[in-house]
Formats: sequence, C-alpha cells, structure tokens
Amino acid sequence: MPSVTLPNYMTKEVVAHNSSKSCWVTIGSKVYDVTEFLDDHPGGGELILEYGGKDVREIMQDIGSHDHSEAAYEILDDNLIGFVAADPVLKTAVQSDRPQNILPLPPNKEGAEELKTNGAAEHVPTQQAYEGTGMKSAEDLYRETDAVDDYCKHKFLDLNKPLLMQVWNGGFSKDFYLDQVHRPRQYKGGESAPLFGNFLEPLSKTAWYVIPMVWMPCVAWGSYLSYLGMPSGVQFVAYWLTGLALWTLVEYGLHRGLFHVDKYLPDNRVGITAHFLLHGIHHYLPMDRYRLVMPPTLFIVLATPFYKLAHTVFYWDWYVATAVFCGGIFGYICYDCTHYFLHHKQLPAFYRQLKSYHIAHHWNDYENGFGVTSRFWDRVFGTELVMPKPIKAS
Repeated sequence: MPSVTLPNYMTKEVVAHNSSKSCWVTIGSKVYDVTEFLDDHPGGGELILEYGGKDVREIMQDIGSHDHSEAAYEILDDNLIGFVAADPVLKTAVQSDRPQNILPLPPNKEGAEELKTNGAAEHVPTQQAYEGTGMKSAEDLYRETDAVDDYCKHKFLDLNKPLLMQVWNGGFSKDFYLDQVHRPRQYKGGESAPLFGNFLEPLSKTAWYVIPMVWMPCVAWGSYLSYLGMPSGVQFVAYWLTGLALWTLVEYGLHRGLFHVDKYLPDNRVGITAHFLLHGIHHYLPMDRYRLVMPPTLFIVLATPFYKLAHTVFYWDWYVATAVFCGGIFGYICYDCTHYFLHHKQLPAFYRQLKSYHIAHHWNDYENGFGVTSRFWDRVFGTELVMPKPIKAS
C-alpha cells in the first residue's frame, strides 16, 4: 500500500458510490468505503445503502434511530479512503484569487485563513493520515498502543504475547502482513515487547553502547595490523577512508535491497517470519530502545560475507583488504549509534534535520528515505523522502 496522503474526491464522485457493489459514506470531509460492512451492519445493509454517497453524521448521532457506539466509529476509521471538498470549500475556491491555496486539500496557511473568513473551515480536514502507516505526524510514534484494543481491532499481533510464534502461526497473507507491520505501535513507553518468550529473549535485545564496546577494539586492532603492513600512513588512511565511504553505499543497499525487499517477499510464513525478524519488528515497534541496533550475533552473520568480499576484491594485499574492511566496520558502528540517537536523543541542528528525515521514514513513507547517516544515496538513486509540510488545524 503506497505511503501517500489519502486522495481528494469531488462530491459527484462520492455520490456515485451508492450501490451494494460500491458504497461510500461521508462524515464532514471524510470519505469512507463501507461496502464490505454492508452484510455485517446490525441494522441491515439496506439502511446503509439508503445513505450511500451521503453524509451520515446526523443519522450516526440520532439516538432515536440507532445508538452508535465507539466501535462503529472505529470501523469507519478503518475504512477511511480520502476526503471530499464540500460545496462551501469549492465555492470559496471558485471565488478566491488564489484557489491553489485551498485545493487540493488540505489548504495551506493562506487558504485556511480564507476558508475561516468565509465560514467554510469546518468542512476541511484538520490533518490527514498517511495511507501506508495510518499515522498523521511523528508524534503518533510516541503514543502508547492499547495492546488489547489493537489486537481486537486489527487481528494481527497481541503485543502482550511472544511475537515470533504469532507471526509464524498467524497464517497472514503477504499483503496483510506488510500493511500491518508498517503501521507502527508503541509498547509500554518504548519497552521491548516479548519476541521469543523464553531463554532466547536476551539475545534479541542490545543496548546501543554495546556496539562500540564490542566492535571498536576489533576495528582498532585490525587497523593497527593493516597500518603495519602498509608502505606509508597516507596509503593506509586512503584505503581506510575508502572502506568508510563504501559503507555508506552498503548501508543504503542493505536497507533498501534486503530490509525492504517487500515487493519480492515470498508469500509464505518462512519469508514473512524472516522479514519480521530482520527488519519488520523495527517498523512495527520503532521506538523499542533495545531493538534499534544489531545484536552482535546477527552482525557476525551479515559481516562475514563482506569480509570475504573485501579480501576477494583486494586480493593482492591482505593489509589493504583489512584496512578497507575496518573502515567499513567503523562506518557501521557510526550507523548503528546514529540510528539509536535519531530515535531517542536530542541532537544538534544538523542531526535534527536527519532525525526528522529518518523518523518520517517510519510514520510517513517507508518506501523512500533509506539513508540513515546521510541522504546522499537517496538523492543518487531517486528515493529521497519528500518531507511533509506541517498541516495546521484551521
């Protein structure tokens, strides 16, 4: 499901969807597709069809007709498909000297003021949700999820039970799994939801400071050995920096080509479970403090082929290959620490921009913005995430 803002519809488009084959209703500016709910409506599908293509606000609030619970509104929220420009909004846009400030919705600041002046502000959405993630802003990432309510509503994973076997035994289709795993949840203020539920649980959690503690001594020792075997310090630095530069490409390639292999993911539980363990759990619970950096055991598995590759490409000199590899591993250390800081630390001005960019990858558009330490390769390969403009309530 693409991570774009929900579309705008003309009133005549909405009105045309008034049959059992396609039934839409509106509440204010919001458009809902309730076709699949027709057979399940307690009052019968005929009652909904009577209001097909129309606004149902009054009938929903009419206690004499039927007392609608919060669950009814939750069902509508699940079926939100876009927004409609009501007649007062269209009239204001037609009369405006700058209609582009108003349409398409949402209006910009000047358009919102003009709608307010003309008494049409109540007919526009205050904020849109993003279709791919169901979120409206970065702040939504920090709102704690009600585990019981979330499971009843989405029928995906119960956050209070070990997640791995739920994914394995869930029988989820690929499309359903990808839709749900990219809708972030927040577990108990950023704590770690149970993954294995047994003695393996500690292996799935890694504090950020473990990364430099474990790997910096290895980088230092490997760098020292390669320096001793080089003809000059300048040559050592050149190869070491080459490895560091190559890491930035590896970082982008792994994130886009392995962690986000959604399109090519096998539609079976083996592929889905592997995806969840490798990166899906991070998008599902992006604020989990202990699953933001790679456990050393998993890193060894992923790093070994790159060690072999470095010594294959630079086959003529072991010291050169080791210098390049050590530069790359230093880049990885910077990447993992940066990743943690972007999620959980207050940062200087430059890194605040990077923080906003990466966090938007989670709440706004998971199909772009694969660079974590830099946007450089996103720009090169055309996957730079377009930062959303803040949408203010009118």
